[in-house]
Amino acid sequence: MKKRCVCIISGGMDSALSAKIAQNEGYEIIALHFNYGQRTEHKEMECFRKVAVSVGAVKSYEIDLPFFEHIGASALTDKSIEVPTGGIEEGVPVTYVPFRNGIFLSISAAVAEKHGAEALFIGVVEEDSSGYPDCRESYIEQMQKAINLGTKDETNISIKMPLVALKKSQIVQKALELGVPLEYTWSCYKEEEKACGVCDSCRLRLKGFSEAEAVDPIEYV
Repeated sequence: MKKRCVCIISGGMDSALSAKIAQNEGYEIIALHFNYGQRTEHKEMECFRKVAVSVGAVKSYEIDLPFFEHIGASALTDKSIEVPTGGIEEGVPVTYVPFRNGIFLSISAAVAEKHGAEALFIGVVEEDSSGYPDCRESYIEQMQKAINLGTKDETNISIKMPLVALKKSQIVQKALELGVPLEYTWSCYKEEEKACGVCDSCRLRLKGFSEAEAVDPIEYV
């Protein structure tokens, strides 16, 4: 039986590369996406579907999590909080969604257990990210322990984070080397037609392409 994994795919560049790495490692991929009321929800879902096809996913799930909108507290889900456009913030930025990755991993573990998957792939990046606490390698390692304590004895899930120590420029380079369809990925926090180019996520993406001496295939305002 072919080894199987669950790939959390947001529609962004990092998770698309993470899924491609899973494919190259010989995993049968179950693609998982979350709609949580983020500002670019429709664009991200469109990108997810294209990326899932590109990695030959055998099954796809699109999970709705409307409660993130109910609790607010993040510029991504609360329209009353402006998305910052002045450059990278110090500390944890207002675009941080409370415990998002913890919730995503918990749901992913349930999907993995259902399908007998042995791994979860998540495209977290610690060194060159926006400063989100739930992207830290030490945190993901603890989640792996908790997941395996809280599932059946025969379930043994490994959480793979192949990008965690990479810089954005290295992610761009690796994605280009592996043929990841970067034109199907989206990073902007604000816009769905053309990327704004000034939010934290756009700035990180553009900086990565610039340092990799590559051209970003998506359109900017």
